[in-house]
Amino acid sequence: MLTLTSTSFGQQDEQLSLYMYNKLYYNPAYAGSRNALSAIAIARFQWVSFDGAPNTQWFSVHAPLMNKSLGVGLHAVNDQIGNRSRTAAYADFSSSIALNNKSSRLAVGVSGGFDMIGYDFSSVNVVNPKDPYYGSSYNVTRPNVGAGIYYYSDKHYVSLSSPRLLEAKTDNPAITIDSITQLLNTRHLFFSTGYVFDLNSVFKLQPSILAKYTPNAPITVDVNASLLMYDQIWFGLMYRFHEAMGVNAVYTIKDALSIGYVYDFPINGLRTYQSGSHEIFLRYDFTPKKQTITSPRYF
Repeated sequence: MLTLTSTSFGQQDEQLSLYMYNKLYYNPAYAGSRNALSAIAIARFQWVSFDGAPNTQWFSVHAPLMNKSLGVGLHAVNDQIGNRSRTAAYADFSSSIALNNKSSRLAVGVSGGFDMIGYDFSSVNVVNPKDPYYGSSYNVTRPNVGAGIYYYSDKHYVSLSSPRLLEAKTDNPAITIDSITQLLNTRHLFFSTGYVFDLNSVFKLQPSILAKYTPNAPITVDVNASLLMYDQIWFGLMYRFHEAMGVNAVYTIKDALSIGYVYDFPINGLRTYQSGSHEIFLRYDFTPKKQTITSPRYF
């Protein structure tokens, strides 16, 4: 009998189809860029009817300070996939400068916080009930920092960031809880960009893209094209390379409250085992009553 062993690699960060509305999750330089105290909550139910599928919730809040030259924020995520969970909370800080008189700004940001990764083996099916991990649970907390740059205006943005810069290395060849947790801290690199094109007095078109890179893993690319009607209703199509396609809709009320929904369905081998993924989000911008909004905040 010949036994072969190999090492596999993959991305660990949570999947998010509404990435263009939750940029603080992966870039701290986004903090304070909306010229309001902005809060957003997102819930994703991935691969519905697939046993042990990911279930994720995000929350973030941020605001500008000192006439938008500084920004502060906080973002958190809770993810459950199988018997593994990840809860993370990070504080975000940014500093930006105006580049011209057309509202273009360049921001740099840093974040600091922790990831708490947990494993619950009390409800798993085991072949050998004497397995040392059976019936037990483990929690590991890791501090980390992130950084990013963000160039934006009312009509466009370009973002480059790494939300967790510190990598925990392990030289232990054995598969243990500690070694697996250390490997989950692989550094990720995010690049995203988007632009709003004026089609006419009623419609605008916003294409956007998000690329995610992890060493030793394929690059993941999300593409979205949304049509905006009367600066109030978004309708869009999304495509995740070799993985999923979907539709999204967002409705904005009085330029303050936004409600959105995404449905995406795998186009790979998983399509026969589940009924797609659902994502809902809610955002509210707390704008001072005396402040006049001169143009819609697309980003």
